[in-house]
Amino acid sequence: MSDPVTIIMIEDDEGHARLIERNIRRSGVNNEIVPFTNGTAAIDYLFGKDGTAAERKGHALLILLDLNLPDMTGIDILRRVKENKYLKSTPVVVLTTTDDSQEIKRCYELGCNVYITKPVNYESFANAIRQLGLFFSVIQVPPAV
Repeated sequence: MSDPVTIIMIEDDEGHARLIERNIRRSGVNNEIVPFTNGTAAIDYLFGKDGTAAERKGHALLILLDLNLPDMTGIDILRRVKENKYLKSTPVVVLTTTDDSQEIKRCYELGCNVYITKPVNYESFANAIRQLGLFFSVIQVPPAV
């Protein structure tokens, strides 16, 4: 049996973070949510003390990522996650106010799994999270190499 998926939420707007978490819970997903309000703290957590992310090896994660953070861009975080051998298979859901088609294309090119523009239709979001919850309950995340 694999470990339950930990949801990493990187969102600097406290109101959005509460709304996202409330809708995740309402959709029946009870996984641990580890919130971050800036990119630096999220990077420190994801990449660990030695900066390699080796301590995340074998841990099932899902990243909910805002692109507009106070200290760095979500693009920078997405790029670093997808370039890291231990984190590259981690699903990344971009949740942001940016609806620029070039930015969306760039996120998909860098490896994001889903791009959702805020304000989010929370019924659709809750449904997507519910489906992710079902997905997590039946799938095992492949171990990082």
